[in-house]
Amino acid sequence: MIKALLLLLQAGKLGKVLLTSGTMLLSVLTYSLVYGWRYAVGLVGLIFCHEMGHYLAAKQRGLDVGAPTFIPFVGAWIQLKDMPHDVETEAYIGIAGPVIGSAAALVCYFAGLAQSSNLLLALAFAGFFINLFNLIPLSPLDGGRITAIVSPRLWLIGAPILVALFLWRPSPLLVLIALLAAPQLFRALSKKEPDEAEKRYYDVPMRTRVEYGAWYLGLAALLAVLAYEVHMKLQPGSS
Repeated sequence: MIKALLLLLQAGKLGKVLLTSGTMLLSVLTYSLVYGWRYAVGLVGLIFCHEMGHYLAAKQRGLDVGAPTFIPFVGAWIQLKDMPHDVETEAYIGIAGPVIGSAAALVCYFAGLAQSSNLLLALAFAGFFINLFNLIPLSPLDGGRITAIVSPRLWLIGAPILVALFLWRPSPLLVLIALLAAPQLFRALSKKEPDEAEKRYYDVPMRTRVEYGAWYLGLAALLAVLAYEVHMKLQPGSS
């Protein structure tokens, strides 16, 4: 009986590995058709680093979390089987992805400069842009989870940013994000008095709000500067 249970547990862990590796491989194959396999491998690797930031942060806070799952041209996500019990935990898990993802992109950036590799610089740009995009202050993006610790009303800033991006580069992904964000936006606009459970969820010291706000703004500014710099380096004729 015990042996059978151990086999089931091992099968469950194997299933997680197969799900992650299988969807990663599918993404690599799909991106390869458009960008070539070298860029595809690097891009999926950068997304994996981002998601592992969330995964490790959730594990560190004692939450049950599923392994990353990939969908080509959508990205990836991890399934939180245990939801955060307070907004600080949610913000901690939310910011861990962009921090680790940005660190991985920085490795590509410095390696690209050292080797004069446009491929690595292109991957660095993709990493900076992906993590910057995820910092848009709108739930369910990471930025929405981070800025909620300051105030959920900051999501109202993210809405026009998303609209502007859609007008600039129409995409079904942006429409999907808007649909997922709509209920949260309506709640942020609502003047309904929060109940006691919601008050406890968002009850954090002002110092904590300021610290996360500073981390968020600093990371967003750094990514914006780096993305612009790498974009200019990749322009024809740039030195």
